[in-house]
Amino acid sequence: MADEPETPGTEPTGTDAPEGDAPETTSTGTEPTGTGTPEAATSGNEATGAKPTGTDDPTPAGVPATKPIPARPRNAAWRRLAGAFRPHTSRAQVAAAVLLAALGFAATVQVRALRNTDEFTNADRTQLIQIMDGLQQRSRRLETDIGDLQRSKAELVSGADRRRSALEQAQTRAQTLGILAGTLPATGPGIRLTITDDQAAVNASLVLNTIEELRDAGAEAIEINDRVRVVASSYVLDGQGGIIVDGKLLPAPYTIDAIGDARTLATAMRIPGGVVDEVSQKGGLASVLERQTIQVSSLHRVASPRYARPAPDKSPGSSSR
Repeated sequence: MADEPETPGTEPTGTDAPEGDAPETTSTGTEPTGTGTPEAATSGNEATGAKPTGTDDPTPAGVPATKPIPARPRNAAWRRLAGAFRPHTSRAQVAAAVLLAALGFAATVQVRALRNTDEFTNADRTQLIQIMDGLQQRSRRLETDIGDLQRSKAELVSGADRRRSALEQAQTRAQTLGILAGTLPATGPGIRLTITDDQAAVNASLVLNTIEELRDAGAEAIEINDRVRVVASSYVLDGQGGIIVDGKLLPAPYTIDAIGDARTLATAMRIPGGVVDEVSQKGGLASVLERQTIQVSSLHRVASPRYARPAPDKSPGSSSR
């Protein structure tokens, strides 16, 4: 009996069967039932494309595999996240923010300006005592004026001879207004301020500042060089060889007479950083002399107003046209 040729792609099952009874196997791609070599099983699977029966296939036989859900692109998620944190501002909100910023800046500038212009910040104890003394004297003077006005009012309302009282009050009022307007001479206690200027460094601005300081200290009548009466409408300019006050050229030295409380006026001139110090810084010399009697004899010529007119009386009971 001749030997049968071996079928390619098959291996023996591992049993010693008779040669005539050995089943023939074909190259169908199925795995052998015996314990053949792994190389044969692998070659058969690669030939047919079938999966080995020993692997864990989660998909049951006959059921089509489901397609996985595609993942959302990452760029879309980042866009949504950035949109959630993006501020949604309108034009009204932007305008309100700008206005608040401007208001804060203006408040800061104002506070700093007030701090820089505070004249009492650098004053020591002695200076503060002098300032307080001047304020107390001014307060007492104002209280005296209030008392005089109240007595005048009582005399006019309940006096037996109202006509005589009214006439006396009118005369007193005219005298007061004449002194303030510079149309009447005046006398009383006060100071004489003498400014010596050999280097011609004192200008109109310093003289005007001196006048304002005297007014703030309570001066009721002011005269310069016994020639010019200083009133509310007076002006001061720089001139050739001196200063010009109300159109009159006044050469140095400048003598300023002021009627008022002598101690208060002198303190205002000598206060640190005041008129005396300012004149010294410019190279001049200022001296203050307190006197019991100061004579102010120069007069101011009052011109009729061109544009101003008395306002109509709007008090209750008055008739206005």
